[in-house]
Amino acid sequence: MTVIVRDVRAPDAEGFARVRRAALPFMLATAEQLVFDWAHAHPDSHYRPLVAATEDGGIIGTAQVGIAHDAPGPGIGYANVYVDPAHLGRGAGTLLLRAAEEHLVERGARTLYSWVLDEPAHHAWAERRGYAPSRSAYFLRLDLTRAELPPLQAPPAGVELLTAEDFAADPRPLFELDAATTADEPGDVGTELDDYAHWRAAIWEHPLFDRALTTVAVVDGVPAAFSAAQTDGLGRYNSGMTGTAPAFRGRGLAKLAKNTSLHRARAAGCTEAFTGNDTGNEPMLAINEWFGYEVGAREVRYVRTVG
Repeated sequence: MTVIVRDVRAPDAEGFARVRRAALPFMLATAEQLVFDWAHAHPDSHYRPLVAATEDGGIIGTAQVGIAHDAPGPGIGYANVYVDPAHLGRGAGTLLLRAAEEHLVERGARTLYSWVLDEPAHHAWAERRGYAPSRSAYFLRLDLTRAELPPLQAPPAGVELLTAEDFAADPRPLFELDAATTADEPGDVGTELDDYAHWRAAIWEHPLFDRALTTVAVVDGVPAAFSAAQTDGLGRYNSGMTGTAPAFRGRGLAKLAKNTSLHRARAAGCTEAFTGNDTGNEPMLAINEWFGYEVGAREVRYVRTVG
């Protein structure tokens, strides 16, 4: 059966989400989220989602393709390709990657990154196409119906635990905290958050972003640490980002915020919690082990230089 690669269309959102959930069950994916993401992609990212479809219109593969516009250096592109496990071996991944690479190179990318699952067949697939491993990360899962979360702790003197909703009138302090913690997040592509308007439109208003469960530790009136929460309405919770501003590190504030958020999530009816960690981020891995998270899968980021 012929496989066709084409640009995504709005009606494809449910099929796109279905493939993502099948290939990556440790990440949240909804049709509403995808439509939002496609509409709010930064112009400088040249974002181009692609699908691989069969002749009858069934979607069997997806690709998220774009330029890392918020990286400190230019010329970095990403092409994350995922195929429905029930349809592997039909060439969909190869066709998606080829179209993605052409799009990125035409827009000036010279370094291409792609995440693949840590399985021999996936490694071989990437390496045959000229990619080499550069770093790795874990998908972690916590069963909130069975987990014995650490007891809730009263915050120390001078520390207040708020939610993102408490900043609804002016979320800029959370943007500044996000930018400070993201700046030194482990990874081989850095990120600089400096566009408040885009952050507010694409992150603060994101349909998965749960302001009521996102917890912020405020020290003497200053937001110091946070644990961002995402939920999909299906009982699944994801820690979008947990971090502490440099001046407040070493005081256990991130752990305090995340524990509070997880307790709130369980009370709100969430049954599964997910998060991801760079395999070299020992401090956060230790914290997540303390919560009871277990490794669900490992992904490897592959890189290829072109031109």
